[in-house]
Amino acid sequence: MTLTAQDRARKIKIVLFDVDGVLTDGTIWIYPMPIAMPDGSIVTKMVEAKGFSAHDGAGMTLARLGGMKVGVITKRISETVAIRARDLKLEFVYQGQAFKMKAVRDIMEKAGATLDEIAYVGDDVVDLPAMRECGLAVAVANAREQVKAEAHYVTPSKGGEGAGRDAIEFILAAKGILEQVIEASIDEHNPVPPSMDIGKGGDLK
Repeated sequence: MTLTAQDRARKIKIVLFDVDGVLTDGTIWIYPMPIAMPDGSIVTKMVEAKGFSAHDGAGMTLARLGGMKVGVITKRISETVAIRARDLKLEFVYQGQAFKMKAVRDIMEKAGATLDEIAYVGDDVVDLPAMRECGLAVAVANAREQVKAEAHYVTPSKGGEGAGRDAIEFILAAKGILEQVIEASIDEHNPVPPSMDIGKGGDLK
């Protein structure tokens, strides 16, 4: 029996995302920042910046309310990603991962999850090994054609423009709880929404 994308989505307990091109539009900004040294001299440090969609952040709140855990697995290492992950209180954050199935296997062990309970959202060929193994493979609208060809579901939105939210809502809809979770997210008596994505940005405290 061939499983539909909805069949696969109903089993999902963990949603994992690539970052560049999925939670961002793929643009990487690198700019110089002057840093004052104790001796009064000025040195220049190169700083990396990325832009994230607020819709995706809200989507991760929906995922949490729907009983799922969320994480990122990315090849690059960036403090910007670390800050965003802290704001969103992501359960799994793996940077510097050239071979992403290594991180997936570690997450499976830590979470006691099976592959069919994991969704992976990607956009480029580095994501294919994880997409081929995980229960639900999602490609964003701006993914490479080779990646779209192997996805169970392709989001209507591009990376950095709400694709992560699309993936989460697709899963919640397949589970039949999307509207229930949306209502929970706007309930002022629910403690989960205010605790996530509170916008501290670079404040590490």
